[in-house]
Amino acid sequence: MDIFKLEQNKTSVKTELIAGLGTFLTMIYIIPVNSNIMSNAGMPIDALIVATALVTLIACMFNAFYANTPVAMSVGMGMNAYFAFSVCLGSGIAWQSALGAVFISGAIFLCLAFTNFRVWVIKSIPLDLRLAICAGIGAFIAFLGLKEMGVIVYNEATLVGLGNLASAKVLFGLFSFILILLFWTLKIKAAFILAVLISSLVAWIFGIGGATFPKELVSLPNFSSVDGLGAIFLQLDIASALNLAMIPVILTFFITQLFDSIGTITGVGARGKIFEGEEGEKKLGRTLISDASASSVGALVGTSTVTAFVESTTGVESGGRTGLTTLVVALCFGLCLFFLPLFKAIPANAIYPVLVMVGILMFMEVRNINFKDPSIAVATFFIIIMMPFTYSITTGFAFGFVSYLLMRIFSKELNQISLGIWVLSLISLAIFVLKFI
Repeated sequence: MDIFKLEQNKTSVKTELIAGLGTFLTMIYIIPVNSNIMSNAGMPIDALIVATALVTLIACMFNAFYANTPVAMSVGMGMNAYFAFSVCLGSGIAWQSALGAVFISGAIFLCLAFTNFRVWVIKSIPLDLRLAICAGIGAFIAFLGLKEMGVIVYNEATLVGLGNLASAKVLFGLFSFILILLFWTLKIKAAFILAVLISSLVAWIFGIGGATFPKELVSLPNFSSVDGLGAIFLQLDIASALNLAMIPVILTFFITQLFDSIGTITGVGARGKIFEGEEGEKKLGRTLISDASASSVGALVGTSTVTAFVESTTGVESGGRTGLTTLVVALCFGLCLFFLPLFKAIPANAIYPVLVMVGILMFMEVRNINFKDPSIAVATFFIIIMMPFTYSITTGFAFGFVSYLLMRIFSKELNQISLGIWVLSLISLAIFVLKFI
């Protein structure tokens, strides 16, 4: 285990194993949740289950040996919903082309990972706008979750309305959500997956929505080219993603990953003082490179943007300090490849409540926004409100940055406008123009 420098990092094999298991239990929910969400884009759910487990294994294992940090990585929540509902369903873009956009954004991010671009962007954009982006994505995916649960439905008179609360489907979804709230409030580490499994068990017992017990729990991974991994592996269409209409999509994947990865990785590192000192800076750089590499690999395998998981804090708080923690996570996800029947049998309304809960956690960032500044107040309002209202993260970005620029100009506060804001605002204007070309 000397490869992980356990003694130098003041940890032990036992501590790292416990930390890795803790991180795994808090993020295992991503397999059923991501598979169910992305299947809405027309991708086989069997293939997605295998792809999600496989790409998590690859990303975590690469980070374990390359960066030697306890930061686990998998398919990012929010981006998978954007991929399926906004890009594929909303814009009518084929999932192959969407994967091409993910690959391109990941490749750009990887190239820039070796430069100071990330630091420049972060310093250029006010913290309040970054917090608003997080909150806006939270509102967007919570809206999606409620819609899929049947709690929110289309209404001809009011556009949206309350669903049928007497429906078994809606009641079951609310039951699942209440379980998540209960376990989260009790600070149970495996709150999400525990709630999903218990609600699934209830659905199987009572046959809610036609749910039935899985006929078997264990099977070999499905690599079939019909409905298994072979149906989505290396099926990305990069050529179709290289056109003007796809620029807003690529930009959204890129910017979201940029903020998400840096915010999550530095936040996780701060919990355990992992990135302090000269050696810590090297680890930070390598972890960011691992994160960037994972997205391109994810697109090749057949998933949307891969990023660092905030659930890694569970392992860090348990004492995890090295890549051994992440290696344990990788091996556990490798075992999940053999539980396809179990994951496939989980009812959709046991999964979508997780989306709502993740949205709530992301939206909580609004508490740190400075609404006393008029420019910040207007810009953050549009970022947060326009993402769910327009069913587009890209549009939320655009409205936010353009309104921020205008407010600063109107207030004669040109000294508050950084080069980064000018660049992103012009790109945002270009997004609106491209929509009408």
